[in-house]
Amino acid sequence: MLFDSVIIGGGPGGLNAALVLGRARRNIILFDNNKPGNAVTHASHGFITRDGINPSEFRQIAHKELNRYPSIEFKDNEVNSVIKNEVTFDLITSNGEKYQSKTLIISTGLKGILPDIDSISKFYGTSLFNCPYCDGWELKDNPLVVIIEEQKHIFHYVQTIYNWSKDLVVCSNGNIISDPELKDLLQSKGVKIMEQRIKNLIGENGLMEQIVFENGETLSRKAGFVLPQYIQSSDFGKQLGCENDPMGGIATDTFGRTNIHGVYAAGDASKIFPYGIIYAAAEGSLAAVGVNTDLTEQDF
Repeated sequence: MLFDSVIIGGGPGGLNAALVLGRARRNIILFDNNKPGNAVTHASHGFITRDGINPSEFRQIAHKELNRYPSIEFKDNEVNSVIKNEVTFDLITSNGEKYQSKTLIISTGLKGILPDIDSISKFYGTSLFNCPYCDGWELKDNPLVVIIEEQKHIFHYVQTIYNWSKDLVVCSNGNIISDPELKDLLQSKGVKIMEQRIKNLIGENGLMEQIVFENGETLSRKAGFVLPQYIQSSDFGKQLGCENDPMGGIATDTFGRTNIHGVYAAGDASKIFPYGIIYAAAEGSLAAVGVNTDLTEQDF
């Protein structure tokens, strides 16, 4: 069977793209390997009517809604390769199955690489978070640590978090902040800067209590933010020759179209930063409109 569109990635972007295309009576297949990028997240925020929802519950509700539309098919196996032919795409899955589609939506999200600090993963998603818009409200007015290694992102990241708490300690984990004006500005706002390398994080049941530095110093903090390094979760865009934007996301127009005809991207894969489920869902909707518009103009 030749599908109108194949969606790779079952996060909010892929799910919302499936909804719009299903309602447009398009025959689609959605591949989801059940390895969500927000697997450590206990509650997602900022999506009206779904504020505070557990991501797994969000996915369950989405699948239930999508099951109303008979032209939507789900596959929980992994796509290994995508080959672009003259007018179609050939997909091969991990179990050797082959599928053909007129268009392709890449919605595979991002992979966050945490700083190389012993035990940091034990606290990520419970007392250490990456997005202040998602978790800042719950941490408001608390003494927080901000772990960030890349100097070019420090000011904007700290400035944003400052809206929720003024009691901040920035830990650059051994990276010297070479800009004296940046240091002076942060310190003038009462933000403490610690450039020592972090040895370990101490706490129990995902709740951080103390940061231990290699020079023996300690810092008591029960919560905070950390900025991981984000990379694409898949290389399908690269395989197909999609261009990236300056930040490393797959470059698209307003309706998710990439520079490769028939290839669309949605969600965090096109933004190289996890802006939240409402953004990803909106981008999935726009990419689906792009797909349906292009197929309609092609066939009319």
